[in-house]
Amino acid sequence: MALQRRQFMLLLGAGIGGVAFAGTREKGQPTRGGVPFRPLRTTMPLPSDGLNPAQQRQAYQVVRVRDTLDLPPGYRQSLLASWGEPVGASRFGYNNDYLALLPQGGERALLTVNFEYISALPWRQGFAEFLGRSLPYEAVVAGLKSSGSSWDVWSQPLQGQLAQDVELLTREALTDQGVGVIRLKRSAEGSWERDPGQEDRRISGLAGFDDPAQQLYCTGPAAAVFRLSKRRGYDDGLGDRIIGTFANCAGGTTPWGTVLSAEENFQSQVPEAVHADGSAFPPSARPFHCSERRIHGLGNPLGLAGNKYGWMVEVNPADPSDPGTKHTALGRFRHEAVAVAAQAGQPLVVYSGCDRRGGHLYRFVSDGTISDPKDPANSQLLSSGTLYGAVFLPDGSGSWRALRTDTAVDPLPAPAPLPHSNRELGGAEHLSSEAQRKAYRQRYRTLGDLYVGEGEAQLGALLIDAHLAANAAGITPTARPEDTVIDPFSGDLLVTFTSGLPGSNGTADMAIFKGPQGQTPWNAGWIMRLTPGSGDDFRWQMVATGGKPQEGGLGFANPDNLAVDPGGDLWMVTDIGTSTQNSDKNGGSFGNNSCWVIPTSGPQAGEALCFATGPVECELTGLALTPSGDNLFLAVQHPGERHGARTAAAAEARTFNLELSNGEPLKQLRWVPLGSNWPSSKAGAVPRPGVVVISRSDQKPLLAPLS
Repeated sequence: MALQRRQFMLLLGAGIGGVAFAGTREKGQPTRGGVPFRPLRTTMPLPSDGLNPAQQRQAYQVVRVRDTLDLPPGYRQSLLASWGEPVGASRFGYNNDYLALLPQGGERALLTVNFEYISALPWRQGFAEFLGRSLPYEAVVAGLKSSGSSWDVWSQPLQGQLAQDVELLTREALTDQGVGVIRLKRSAEGSWERDPGQEDRRISGLAGFDDPAQQLYCTGPAAAVFRLSKRRGYDDGLGDRIIGTFANCAGGTTPWGTVLSAEENFQSQVPEAVHADGSAFPPSARPFHCSERRIHGLGNPLGLAGNKYGWMVEVNPADPSDPGTKHTALGRFRHEAVAVAAQAGQPLVVYSGCDRRGGHLYRFVSDGTISDPKDPANSQLLSSGTLYGAVFLPDGSGSWRALRTDTAVDPLPAPAPLPHSNRELGGAEHLSSEAQRKAYRQRYRTLGDLYVGEGEAQLGALLIDAHLAANAAGITPTARPEDTVIDPFSGDLLVTFTSGLPGSNGTADMAIFKGPQGQTPWNAGWIMRLTPGSGDDFRWQMVATGGKPQEGGLGFANPDNLAVDPGGDLWMVTDIGTSTQNSDKNGGSFGNNSCWVIPTSGPQAGEALCFATGPVECELTGLALTPSGDNLFLAVQHPGERHGARTAAAAEARTFNLELSNGEPLKQLRWVPLGSNWPSSKAGAVPRPGVVVISRSDQKPLLAPLS
């Protein structure tokens, strides 16, 4: 733990003695004391709990997990919005994720919210109660049971009532995904509350299906593919217009006041594979699926083209007439996170990551340059530029490799899919030997040899297939990059890598992504600092590593969203998978997902301090701070995802083998609620996702010293 803390401080340019890291405070300004809150106890002994080993044994031998959003004393929370509440002509969607707070002057602001996906069990349990009408979920499950819960509705239309039920279910599920904007104001008491106005609206997964005027725009090379009059694959007949956005996970803001929303796990709803000309596989490649715990393939009944999803979407929250724009020059992959670097006289730079095991870290550099970072015309810079993938070396150096048609094909000897060697088939294949890779390189010498098209359409085809193209170019496979944030004081890029476990279609480079003591594979995750060098070079170092203190970690697991507050301190939320929370594998010993503060100055600098723990089976997301740092907006996503509504105080006893701070073993009995009732405190209530606002009781900045 001490080594981890020292490493964190050195990487921030700080000393252990409480000296602020470069740029955070004016020269000579004294650093503050410790954080003004007592860190919450998690489910395992940590140095921050302030207990000696004997006290830890007594405190942690039996633990009861709570189904609440817990905060330290002196802090308060209020529920701002939750699933099903009215938003413009629609409703607040499901599984709220990224939050973008845009002040509008005075005491008003706009909050943009991403809605990622549907958690089938609590969604269907609460639909009638929260939306006032029935949902034919059980009828569809029963109707599809004999066909394995799946049906290719697009090529084999259903008949009768089942057809109507599937259409209704598809529409409701897509309505609950996408992007939303709500207007806020500060009350006389200083708290934030909703103030519905003309800006309140939704851009759902169904936007433009019934009203073409609401279809999304697109820019960049892939638009040429969408406009092709002849193609190898599926044509939705819409040209370069797009129906809806869904799987909206992380995001970012621009200096000119727009929001970038990342389409992540789109492959659950539409086919990901494409042909060599960038055209989509038919909707039949991803049939509609509805079972008790999963609803997928929502694009199938509607005939959505898969190559139009997996993009970065720009939305102007202040303009209710803006339908949203997908910028294809930034590449198509499972987008998670986005960070924008905008400096006058320089090209616009956008960082993003592909959240899959073996996914890549990307950088887009615009062809044009910025005159004024706050000029709305900067949006045009997103339509033309070069996409790069990060190549990491074990010595801490790295470089950005351009994904262009003239880039050499040089796949790594890793279990990663490549563009299929039979380009008439499209899609992907795995090569199992060096001999196969050598033959592949001889047949396809550049990325342009893998993709067909004239002029911009060929680059568009490459960018539509960006993940496979990056594999072919030898871009480093990483450990699920989930957030990218520009450090406002140094200009460096902070990146969270959530998990280094291997997957069937990709594995992180374990020479780069290893535990604090060299362990591989390492599930608990990392926070990386990437420092730009000259040209396309950079340096990288791990700022902090998750994991148990006894294994060299800082005490958290699976870092996700990041935020830097006005004082330069780092805020972070975790993303422990629902199936492993409070289970005895893959991070489950860390308990419910949580929110952490890592101070960068003062006596606790470099420590990870738990600020909040979430309800059962939820993920905490969003992390939007007000400019003054006095309020934190936090999204509570999918509470009760696995077990749904908790009834009759249902709980289960589980055992965990932990260690005290002195290394002695501790066998813990942990009582875990089965399901959730959040945000209600009423027994049996159906859980629902929502957004909360957190502040100090004295209304001072969250980490201001106590008076």
